[in-house]
Order: sequence, then structure tokens, then C-alpha cells
Amino acid sequence: MFICSKLFELRKIQHLFLIFLVLSFSQCAKKGRPDGGPKDEDAPLFVTSNPPYETTNFDKKEINIYFNEYIKLKDLRKQLIVSPPLNPANPSIISPQGSPSKFINIKILDTLKDNSTYIFDFGNSVQDNNEANTLERFKYVFSTGSYIDSLNLSGNVKNSFKSESVEDIKLLLFRLDSSYTDSAVYNRKPDYVTSSLDSSNYQFTNLRKGNYLLVALNEVRSDYIFNPKTDEIGFLRDTISLPRDSIISDAILIFKEELPYIFKRGKEFRKGQLTFSYQGKPSDLKIETLSTVPDNFKTIIFPEKGKDTLNLWHSLIDKDSLIFKISNNAVIDTVTVKLRKKELDSLKVTDITGGILNLKDTLFFVTNNPIVKIDTSKIDFNHTDSIRFSYKTFISKKESKVGFLFEKKQKKPYKVNLYPNALTDIFNTTNDTISSLFRTRGTEDYGEISITIQNPKNIPVIIQLTDINDDTVVQETSSKNKKISFDLLIPKKYKIRIIYDSNRNGIWDTGNYLDKKQPEHVEYFPEIQEVRANWLLPIVLTIKELQ
Repeated sequence: MFICSKLFELRKIQHLFLIFLVLSFSQCAKKGRPDGGPKDEDAPLFVTSNPPYETTNFDKKEINIYFNEYIKLKDLRKQLIVSPPLNPANPSIISPQGSPSKFINIKILDTLKDNSTYIFDFGNSVQDNNEANTLERFKYVFSTGSYIDSLNLSGNVKNSFKSESVEDIKLLLFRLDSSYTDSAVYNRKPDYVTSSLDSSNYQFTNLRKGNYLLVALNEVRSDYIFNPKTDEIGFLRDTISLPRDSIISDAILIFKEELPYIFKRGKEFRKGQLTFSYQGKPSDLKIETLSTVPDNFKTIIFPEKGKDTLNLWHSLIDKDSLIFKISNNAVIDTVTVKLRKKELDSLKVTDITGGILNLKDTLFFVTNNPIVKIDTSKIDFNHTDSIRFSYKTFISKKESKVGFLFEKKQKKPYKVNLYPNALTDIFNTTNDTISSLFRTRGTEDYGEISITIQNPKNIPVIIQLTDINDDTVVQETSSKNKKISFDLLIPKKYKIRIIYDSNRNGIWDTGNYLDKKQPEHVEYFPEIQEVRANWLLPIVLTIKELQ
């Protein structure tokens, strides 16, 4: 009985174990397909290459670079930098592109320099095919000489005027040898090139000992040639000597040069309005009519904001063309403008208040044509409760608009009615009825920033308050210890910009490469200031002497 009992227990255990196995397999079957395991977060790895990495006495025309998994090349045109630069007429053919592969094939079509270390810098273009994990700043290096150059140079670049960081800046090194001239940046490729990519920092590797000029370009064509019309430039004034690895502590300041004045052309924009375009910054630009015209012939000239253009409106005249003299000091041009437009645009008047007129602002109405006469008898301007008050009107001498001057009351609603014929433009056309309703805010709706300037060396500075996009809101000039207040500020975020006005002309001046002139120094107060309604922000600003 004892033995039978034991056998029974053993069979029972075996039976239960069998049931357990069946249930286990059943559960596994219910799971369906596997979950694929953990997400791949590893970048591709370089395995080998043919010819090998850092090959010397390189004389091949084809390179194969192998990786441990399938890769793809993203934004190769933007990311790839070859240094020293190859001839763009014979660019290397790199494949595959657009399809995954475990290797990169490079066919070199250009003739390589003797005794030079070459770098194919793929930037961040090499990614794995599945998860787009990036092999950062991958480089393939070889030398056509007997050794690999190994010196490094690093630093950073910044915008000379705005606070925004700069990206994708090309850094150029020119060897200062017997063939170098100051015009090299305009007409020849540099000896070495790299890119900051999506950073403000740069690094050269595999450099040869020697003396160099370092230039930064924010360029349009990506040809490593400085085009002043389109490109921004920055440079280090001092020669870079490379006996060893170096770090440049001073940031390279990127700026847009002021182009020399050149008149371009004049043309008819619409009937009665001509545009005259130019490049550069004129000092005393004047336009004179040379054609024979009636005594009552009028012209009105306004610069176009943000463009190198003058707009000229003229009285209607029965001529096929008009001849003008364009003078900027001693530079004189003559231009004939054909008159072909048949239709005259009607006068349009635009209310730009947006329903709110700030206490410091002037009430303006913008017009498409210059106004020559205002008839106040055809204007009603009062509070919405019909209480009248005194005001004055004026015609802007800088823009095509009319203004109203009056004593603004806080938190008051206003109404302006411009009835027909209130405004007459240069073509003797008049306005249709336009009505504007707006109100003012109270002083408690605004904020204030009070800045105490500590300027022991009496350095001339321009203190600007800018919006979050670095556009100037208000400014004041100072060259001594002083307290200034920016009041009646709309509540929002502001920046404080300090311009070191070294030539005391009241504006920021850019640099010039050939003159080896750096742009005037600009600093930003470290913190963004958030102005709140009915709130005063006190700031202490210490002006430092430049080194």
C-alpha cells in the first residue's frame, strides 16, 4: 500500500507538470508575433574602409566606407564638407543616396593636391536606416603625402548685432604664403574649410603648421567665395599661428557689409508713381526732373522702408517718358523712364490703430498716394459722447500718411470721420468716407523700465529696448553716469541692447573686410525683461571698457 501510494503521488505530480507545460505553451501561442524587443538607439558604427582610414600616399580615385548596419545619407549636400575644397566643376560622386546601404562609395573626379591631408566631413548626415540614429561628425581622412596633418583649431561665431545664435556658418582658412592677397576671399578657394552646422561652434582638424587668416561666411551659394551683395562675413584681425592645437577665445562677429553706392534703375510702378532703386547707403541722394514740364508739375519723393528704393509720385502729364538726374554728391546718373500705365489707382485710406492708440503714439492714417491737402471742415473728430476737443492735422514728410495731434485722455473712446473730399492727393483725387473708432489705455495699463547707467569711463553708448525679435522699440544715447526711464511700455517681454557708439554718430555701424574694420561692439543685457502692467523694473547697467 505504501509503495502504491508513492507511485500514485508521483504520477499525480507528473500529470500536473504536463498540464503546466501545456498551459505555458498555450499562453505563448496567444501572444501572437513578438514585440520586436527594445528600440534601437545606437548610432551606426564605422567598421572599415578601402583604402584604410588615414591612408598616406593616397593615389586612388575610389573609396568604400563600410558600417555595421544599413545606413542612409540625410541632407548630404548641406552636411558634407570636403577640405581642402574640391573644384565644384568636378564634384565627387557619392552613393548610394536615397536608398539604404551598408557602405558609402566615393568616386573622386577632381585632381588632388600633392602632400595634402584631405577630410571628407559628412557632418551629421550618416544615419541608420530604421531609427535615424545619427553618427555625429563622421569623417574620412587620407593624405596624398607621406604623413597625416594633425593640428586642431576651434572657436565660435556670433551675430554682430542680433542676439540670435548663428548656424551653418562656413569657416575658411587661408595660408599666408607668397600667393596670398587680401582679395583671396573674393576669388579663390580657401586652403581649409569647415562648418559650424547647427551650432555656433566650429572645429578644424588635420591642419598643417603655419600662419593663417581665419574668415567666417554666412553665404548663399556655398561656394566658399565671398559675395558682398548676398553674404555676411566675419574675420579675425590677427594672424593665426599654428605651431600646436589652438582655441580662439574671441568670437568671430558675422556682419553684412554696407555696399558702395551704385544707382541701378528707374521704372514706372503704376500710373503716376515711379521707383528708383540703388545699392548701398547714399549720403545725399537727390532726384531732379530734366524733362520740360509745366510750371505746376509736382513731384513727391519718399524712401521705401526696408528697401534700397525711392518712390517718386508725379503730377499726371501727357508724355511718353520723363528724364531724371540722380545725384549722390559727385556721383551723377541720368535715366529715362517710359510712361506706359493707363489706369490711375483711386485714393485709399487705411486706419492703422487696430482699435487702440497708445498714449505715446501719434494717430496716423496711411494712404497709397501722397496727400497734398487736408480739408478739416470735412473731418469730425471727437469723443464718442460727442464732446469736441482741439486737434491739429499734418502731412508726413517721410511717408505717405496724414497725422493728428491732440491731447490724449486716459481710457477715452474716440471717433474720427473722414468725409468725402477731406483728403486730396497729388493726382487731385479724393477719399471716400472712412470712420475710425479707437480708445486709449490708462497709465496703469503700461509698465516702465528704469535703467541706472554706471559709466565711469564716459564711453558713448546707445541703450536700446528691443522686442523679443531684436527689433528696436525705443532708444536713448548716453556717455556718462545717468538714469533713463522707458515708460508707457506695452506689457510684454523686452531685451536691452547696448551699442558702443565709438564714432558718436548715434547709430550702429557695420564692419568692412578690406578696411579690416570690425562692426561696432554690441552687448545684450543677460536677462530678458518681462514688463507688467502698472509695474516698475529697476535695472543697473554697468558699461565696461572694451579691450
